[in-house]
Formats: sequence, C-alpha cells, structure tokens
Amino acid sequence: MATPATLDRPIAPARWQDFLQLMKPRVMSLVVFTALTGLVCANRPIHPVLAGIAILCIAVGAGASASLNMWFDADIDAKMRRTRGRPVPAGRVQGSDALALGVILSLFSTMLLGMTVNWLAAGLLAFTIFFYAVVYTMWLKRSTPQNIVIGGLAGALPPVIGWASASGSVPFNAWLLCAIIFMWTPPHFWALSLYTSEDYEKAGVPMMPVSAGPASTRRQIWIYSLLFTPLCLVPAFTGLGGPGYLAVAALGGLVFLILAWRVYRSRAGDAPDPRQDDGLYDVKLAARDARNLFAFSILYLTLIFAALLAEHLLGVHPLSLLRPN
Repeated sequence: MATPATLDRPIAPARWQDFLQLMKPRVMSLVVFTALTGLVCANRPIHPVLAGIAILCIAVGAGASASLNMWFDADIDAKMRRTRGRPVPAGRVQGSDALALGVILSLFSTMLLGMTVNWLAAGLLAFTIFFYAVVYTMWLKRSTPQNIVIGGLAGALPPVIGWASASGSVPFNAWLLCAIIFMWTPPHFWALSLYTSEDYEKAGVPMMPVSAGPASTRRQIWIYSLLFTPLCLVPAFTGLGGPGYLAVAALGGLVFLILAWRVYRSRAGDAPDPRQDDGLYDVKLAARDARNLFAFSILYLTLIFAALLAEHLLGVHPLSLLRPN
C-alpha cells in the first residue's frame, strides 16, 4: 500500500478557505442534496431541528472523507494537473492537519448523528466514511481499474443515510436510490477519465482508460449506460416516483443514451488532451463527446433527484404498480 505524501512545510499560513477546500464543497453539495432527497422521500415525521442536524452530520461526514482522501492522496494529487492546486500538494495545508481534520470531523459527525437522530443512520455514515477513506482511497484507487465501480458505493449511500435518519429503517426504495447513484458513477467518471487519462497515467493510478485502453472504456460506458437509464425508471413503479419523475427520468435517460452512444462511437481518449489549464470542460474536439456526457450526467442525476424531492414536498401521488414494502 502506498503511503501519503507528508507535505508539512506550507509555503504560506493556511486560510480558512483552504480547510474548506479540503472538504470538497462541490462534492459535498451533491451529497447533501441526495441525502435530503432520501430524508424527504422516507415520508416519516421528523422534527425540523433533527432533520437539520442529520443533513449537517452527513455533510460534515462527507467533508471528513474528503479531507482524509486529500491527506492520503497528496502524493498523486501533486502529479496531476487537475488536482495539483489542492491545499496539501500545493503546500498551503500540512498533511498532518488534513489528517487531523478528517479524523475529528468523522468522530464528530457520527457521534452527533447517533446521539441526536438514531444509531442506524450513524452506523451507515461511519461505514461510508470508512469505505471512502480506507477501502476506496487507500486500497482500490491505486490497485484496480474497478476502483470507481466498487468505490462508487460510498457516494451512493447518502440518500440511504438520509432515509434512515427520518425513518430508522432502510427499505427497498432507499436502496433503489443508492443503486441509481451506484450505476451512474462509472459512466460519469469514466467519461471524465477519457480526457484526463494522461494525469492518471503520470500518477500511476490504474483508471480504466490507462489499464484497459480508451476503446474498452468507451464500450463499458455504453454498457453501463444501457443498465443505468432503465434503472432510473424503476422508482416510478415502486411507489417512490410519480408521473413528473417518470417524464424527467425517461426524457433525460434518452438524452443520456444518445450522448453515451456518441462517446462509444467517438475517439475520445485515443490521444493526449493538449489542454494547458486545469479546467474540466475546455477540451479538444475529439474529447468533446466525453466532456458532454460528463457534464450532462451531473445534470441528469440532479434532475431526477430534484423531481423526486419536488413530488414528495408537493404531495404528488406516486405511481404504484409494484409498491414493495
């Protein structure tokens, strides 16, 4: 197992913004959104203060995971154009401080959630932090091209934690939300990796385009997209989603498949991307199909969860052809 970089000589005193960046606030916002959707979709009465504490703890837990990830991955982050500006590899935060922040936030978020809401939700949060920081970051990421597939479970669990916070249980529909995010992760992240593969190769990370080649990666994106988009329709038939959700999932899924097909038929990843900046969207012509799928995948996941959230907040009657207990 690789050891983390110990960049313990910052070039300048750390600012509070640097510690906030350690917690990956953009990723945290998606975690909070999906967790809130799970909490609301549980349709169980929960005091607003407890609901707020639950979402806060899930957000802090996500930040703890990210901080531990940045501590351990500082060595490879320093070699990658997309990540070299992060606080630890850039020398703005000591590696030991990132580790301490991650550990403290992990303990704080899980204990507070358990003592105020319930221990099932706290246990799920603790497992999520452990899975992301240890199983994914310390093991899978550096050892297998299936790192994103297996490690995607960590990012898929927040709606389950939100559901457990409200109801004290995790029924089929809670796991269905988890499954949707889990299946979304490979086509989403592999589309990104197609035009950032030179970074991963330089850092020695066996992402799919590096290990299996871009052609295999494009084919797997297409296969996962064929599995993912029908799965997004299932909530409309289990008592979770209503007609609005079904329309959003179906139309958005069709666009998703079109974009995935274009990636499959493209030459994305076949040649290094000559970008000189650190942006994710300024790519050469051959990589634009992958860039478009990456960008739309974020929008699509946001839209289907927003549709579920809106229907449950507005009291829209869900479709219920199957409706499992």
